[in-house]
Amino acid sequence: MRYILLHVETIINSYDGSLPMSHFLKSFFSTKPKLGSRDRRIISEMVYCWYRASKGFSDVLNFDEKLRASLFICETSVPQILFFLPEEWKDIKQKSWNDRVGFLLEQGIHFHLDHLLVDNMTFSVGISQSAWLQSMFRQPVFFVRLRISSSRVIEILEKEHINYTVVSDNCLALPMGIAIDKFLPLNYYVVQDASSQLTGKKFKAKVGEAWWDCCSGAGGKSLLLKDQQPHVLLTVSDKRVSILNNLFERFKIYKHSLPKRIQVDVTKMDELMKVMPNQHFDNIICDVPCSGSGTWSRTPEQLFFFNVSSLKNFQFLQKAIVQNALSFLKVGGRLVYITCSVFQQENEAIIHSICADEKVEVLEMELINGIENKADSMFVSVIRKLS
Repeated sequence: MRYILLHVETIINSYDGSLPMSHFLKSFFSTKPKLGSRDRRIISEMVYCWYRASKGFSDVLNFDEKLRASLFICETSVPQILFFLPEEWKDIKQKSWNDRVGFLLEQGIHFHLDHLLVDNMTFSVGISQSAWLQSMFRQPVFFVRLRISSSRVIEILEKEHINYTVVSDNCLALPMGIAIDKFLPLNYYVVQDASSQLTGKKFKAKVGEAWWDCCSGAGGKSLLLKDQQPHVLLTVSDKRVSILNNLFERFKIYKHSLPKRIQVDVTKMDELMKVMPNQHFDNIICDVPCSGSGTWSRTPEQLFFFNVSSLKNFQFLQKAIVQNALSFLKVGGRLVYITCSVFQQENEAIIHSICADEKVEVLEMELINGIENKADSMFVSVIRKLS
């Protein structure tokens, strides 16, 4: 056990948050070939528990004490974590989060939930800071969006003895880490968070409409749109050619006609005017860069190292992208603004700022709270161009 703890301490002492933790761990483990898959899993889980919870404990505790308390307070699917806890803690570990916090208090260990987020943030309507912070202590589940009959997929899952939860008619939750591609054909499903799937309810696409996914990334929203209405005329853009190539490969898997592809930085109007002169769309999807705070239960190191000053850059990008995109939207057309943030500064504040500067009206605005489903949380707003 001490061998494991030494590795955990080494990782925590050397990690500075500049890389995603998953990338850092992959690099670290590549230098430690003697660590087996079980050890790597235990170490990874312990590190993530540290970044989920350790800020809530007093610095009076030494490293081992703070790590032990963090392992205790977090939910985990790695049973070996129990080996690192005192015997009298193990039964309480299976109880509710409030019970675990209360038990620690009885041991003289105080936990301060509000210490996890030191900056004074305003949350979007529909989610509370306390509920969001409590969601940090558990790993979200793995979701797939079904593209064929759910009964056929469920039949395969049951045959393979795979646990699943039906979230909706075409959304299933599956155990984390499952190699779903080993028993389900790739074109049966799309890996997509449950809340991300719900943003598609705002699309309402019609045959023949011209759509632009202006920050397409690898195409999650574009695929959702095309699965809803295959006969839209789709243009996708991103500033990274590699990610656009990835999008094309995904479209081929799902047998969709390939969209028009443009490599461009949407924050730069001069570049847009060169690649899309005199082009206008019926609808635009703006899934903008953001803090990602609605996904931090998957990546708790981002909460641990969060600095509110980083929001200023995101806010600049978000507003620039929307304002530039609106120049290519037809009068009467709709722009669907999406973030995976829970912070009002990146959500309602951006929409209100756009409405003050542009001739648009807000049709819908919603925070999709994924906490109950152990999913991400997303913000989506639909605005219409008036002139």
